[in-house]
Amino acid sequence: SDLDQQITLTNDMVADLYAQDATQAGFQPGETAPAIDYLYGVMLPSGAECCRALAVTIAGSEDAFVDLMNQKAEKLGLDNTPFCTAKDIATLLHYALKNDTFREIIESPYHSTQATNVHPDGFTFYSTMFKNLSDTTVIDGQILGGKTGFTSEAGCCLASFAEIDDIEYILVTAGAYQAGTPHIDDAVKLYNRLGEASSVLYGK
Repeated sequence: SDLDQQITLTNDMVADLYAQDATQAGFQPGETAPAIDYLYGVMLPSGAECCRALAVTIAGSEDAFVDLMNQKAEKLGLDNTPFCTAKDIATLLHYALKNDTFREIIESPYHSTQATNVHPDGFTFYSTMFKNLSDTTVIDGQILGGKTGFTSEAGCCLASFAEIDDIEYILVTAGAYQAGTPHIDDAVKLYNRLGEASSVLYGK
């Protein structure tokens, strides 16, 4: 399948990433790995080199991949791209969670890659959410997965989902600027309030 396709990270793909001090998963120029490992590298540690490798492989260039993204966004009825609202992100996550591979990746606390020509034993990277969330339990439920993000305009952000009282909820938080993990703390607080409300509603 396409997830098994072998992709080689080239110097051109990573040339400007070092200068930008972009977050990377750990793949090196000249390294060949299956697409699935690059996908985990995108979702768990926010690896910029993985994003670039997948975009170039799929569409030929980063710009062409952005065009594909915008076409998909339009089909999903997202009017606000490229300036996504929290509602847009929630809509995207709801759509993506229908894909079993995506769900498996975003629910993973860590991932160990297959052996490559650069890393003969593979290597392991970790979810930026789960490594800062040692306890995923909330009142009457559990946080199942999530993806962190940051821009100077939006601050620390988190798109996450949880199951509370047998109902799955999606939560998108943004605008957290304090030190530490305020975006994750915000989600835990909100999910706990949902759990409390559920307890009241259902008399638990």
